[in-house]
Amino acid sequence: MAATRASLDDLTIESEEKLRWWNPTDEMQYGFCSECGSTAFWRCSEQPGSMAITAGTLDKPTGLSTTKAYFTKYASDYHHIDDTLETPDWPEGLGV
Repeated sequence: MAATRASLDDLTIESEEKLRWWNPTDEMQYGFCSECGSTAFWRCSEQPGSMAITAGTLDKPTGLSTTKAYFTKYASDYHHIDDTLETPDWPEGLGV
């Protein structure tokens, strides 16, 4: 899943009509579409001033580019991993 992060001060949600929130832990919260089930956002208590936003929810042109790739060691043989990307371990406490 491709995503970006924004400050809550810079984020505007145009409609919350179909947006639902799920809290799998006290530290994580996921926002998803109640109609199709797609994840739109997530936030964690370690970064309270920002929200992760799935790239597929943004209008084009997004201006985004891939800078990091997580979970690459779990990728199947049909995935092409760009060797120029940073591949950090998943940060502790982010619900994984």
